Amino acid sequence: MTTNVDLAPDTDGLSLILDIDCARSLRELTEMINGLCARVESRVDRTVTVLRLRGTPASGREWPGDVRVPEVNRWERAIRRLERLDAVNIAVATGACGGPALDILLAADLRIAGSDLQLMLPVNDGHFWPGMSMYRLVQHLGVARARQIVLWGIDVPVAKATELGLVDQVYDDVDEAVHTATVLTGRISDRELAVRRQLLLEAGSVEFDEALGTHLAACDRELRRLRAASGAVPEDGQP
Repeated sequence: MTTNVDLAPDTDGLSLILDIDCARSLRELTEMINGLCARVESRVDRTVTVLRLRGTPASGREWPGDVRVPEVNRWERAIRRLERLDAVNIAVATGACGGPALDILLAADLRIAGSDLQLMLPVNDGHFWPGMSMYRLVQHLGVARARQIVLWGIDVPVAKATELGLVDQVYDDVDEAVHTATVLTGRISDRELAVRRQLLLEAGSVEFDEALGTHLAACDRELRRLRAASGAVPEDGQP
């Protein structure tokens, strides 16, 4: 099926733009995300992905419908694949976003919101849907703050989402915001992006002594790059 992925030029390369219609089925959305990931993974030049999320109260609240667990597993793995791409992921969310839009938003590197954004926890036939958005909420907010949202099922307006750090920027003109963000984030190399993500993720889950080794290794790589760029010979005589 067609994944509706648009390729657009920007100042520093190319953006892959995917419009997410949250009323689509779980299977369709999974294929769309995997299609985007495949496009990014096949490129050799620097790429920024932009995922435009437009939700309505009806499409955002009910998710994912009468599906099978293997379909849910494929969806969650597609979001994880998106989350780990060697490309900066920018999510642009407007309207009432829950379900698939919330999953994608929480997996993005940069989250831009329209002034009308409202985040909603998904329900399925009136019951809370226990997908991985709950896991990511805890990763972003910690248990205490996530508990207020998850246990009581409260909606999160854009002002609160910004205060909590669930969105990074709020704009009325989201197109201009996307252009600016694409230019800035497109300058981060794939390798540097991977290092930053790894260090951020480990900072919240490992002890200091274990994290220190990873940070020192990253520092060593950066110093070697610096010396190679300047033509300097390392003091220990090693490359």
